[in-house]
Amino acid sequence: MTLQDQISADMKEAMKAKDKVRLAALRDIKSKIMLAVTESGGADALDDGAVLKILSKQLKQREDTLAIYLEQGRQDLVDEEQAQAEVIRQYLPQPLSPEELEAGVKAIVDELDATSMADMGRVMGAASAKFAGRADGKAISAIVRGLLA
Repeated sequence: MTLQDQISADMKEAMKAKDKVRLAALRDIKSKIMLAVTESGGADALDDGAVLKILSKQLKQREDTLAIYLEQGRQDLVDEEQAQAEVIRQYLPQPLSPEELEAGVKAIVDELDATSMADMGRVMGAASAKFAGRADGKAISAIVRGLLA
């Protein structure tokens, strides 16, 4: 079962269970997936990698919104955003620890024989593809800069 199919099935379960928060999060995810499908043209479904990118983006948006709500003291909205973010996290792979990420990026730097900041683009491309959905781009970038500087 693909990730897209799993989300659809879980959405039906949330409807049956009358779980409003989970249903709202899943509907939002499904709408973003359907938008991506229509933009891609003829495909009926997205591969799991594309769905993971959508999920990562949705989680990042939830976290940014959460920070704004916390700043404004809107606890009612904070609780809702946290609950929806938790639903999204269930579909994402386990994030890498900083140590695992650094070791993985070092391996990529060694593999590509990268020695200077001029190689940053190649290293970032390979690292972003390898750690998609498991590490934040900013974290990857910081490690690459530290290793190549």
